[in-house]
Amino acid sequence: MLDYSYENNAHNEGYLVVCGVDEAGRGPLAGPVFAGAVILPENYTHEILNDSKKLSEKKRDLVYDDIIRDAVSWSVGMATEQEIDDINILNATFLAMKRAVEGLNIKPDLAFIDGNRYANTGVKEITIVKGDSKCMSVAAASIIAKVSRDRFMQEVDKQYPQYQFSKHKGYGTKLHYEMIEQYGISPVHRKTFLKNIIGK
Repeated sequence: MLDYSYENNAHNEGYLVVCGVDEAGRGPLAGPVFAGAVILPENYTHEILNDSKKLSEKKRDLVYDDIIRDAVSWSVGMATEQEIDDINILNATFLAMKRAVEGLNIKPDLAFIDGNRYANTGVKEITIVKGDSKCMSVAAASIIAKVSRDRFMQEVDKQYPQYQFSKHKGYGTKLHYEMIEQYGISPVHRKTFLKNIIGK
């Protein structure tokens, strides 16, 4: 079970408001990249909160409900597929993270960022490699980002049912490539991710 030790260490160093930040959807061929930012209550505990990739969809949904109920503040940011094509996926991910932090109704004085790159969110940052499986607030942010993006892609599926986005969420599965082969590129596809197909 994850504990609150990263956040406690930050509080002991004088940081009052600490948030975790993580993204979902860097790899897919379609749809936006999402980021979550979460400020948890001090000494927060949760039985199953973990990296979103380690939980089933059902458990993610349960933890998501707990986080939005319990968090001091939480926010979601996103960068569109157009922005991904314009500024590349890494910069678009940082943009989504910045938007998530800016969306919090309390400004944090420290952000734990999942990974090894600073996101330029506008507040002091500490990067944590595999932070979503080590740091409680980053794990919470990973859940917020993942569930929010999956639900968004289910709405996209209603606009473009032929691509079956509700099944693959835009990721490059065999089914998704077959649908692209059959129906071509949609407005929600990331063109920079599909150069080989577009160039045929």
